Amino acid sequence: MPQASLANPPLPEWFCLRSQPKHEHIAAAHLRQLSGVEIFLPRIRFQRATVRGAVWATEALFPGYLFARFVWPAELRPVLHARGVSGVVHFGDRWPTIADPVIADLRAALGPEELRVVEATLTPGDVVRIADGSLRGLLAVVAQVQSGRNRVAVLMEFLGQQTMVELPATSLVREGEGRSRVL
Repeated sequence: MPQASLANPPLPEWFCLRSQPKHEHIAAAHLRQLSGVEIFLPRIRFQRATVRGAVWATEALFPGYLFARFVWPAELRPVLHARGVSGVVHFGDRWPTIADPVIADLRAALGPEELRVVEATLTPGDVVRIADGSLRGLLAVVAQVQSGRNRVAVLMEFLGQQTMVELPATSLVREGEGRSRVL
């Protein structure tokens, strides 16, 4: 990092931090308690199929990473020792910063809650997995979306024949839906 003179004190800059696995929210909570440190943890919320049916999951948009704005020499040690933080992203002796407009663009896309809700909109032809009920775990293809009733007609292979079944939209999750295909 460049040395700042006494006449020009260093300004806070954005850095990318690595968190411990699945601990982004814990690192953010502890870093928010530090004075002089601003945190940005972009997250997404989406439906995921589980053995209990379709449930809403909230995860970091960039798994294992979050952003912190701080004065490098003054706040580095407390940032590195905050619970949940495993380090600051660097390449050898180069510690890259993130430009303010990049963070501003991400914040504008996610809103003040730093959260993007991804609605599962189904269209005919989508491959879905049934997330609950007696048909849980089976794959089907969306044939018709009945938006007024919040139900979906799907085609599925059942007992060697193609069968049309009408199910609640909340019991279906688009197959392959996940972090990599969300946005």
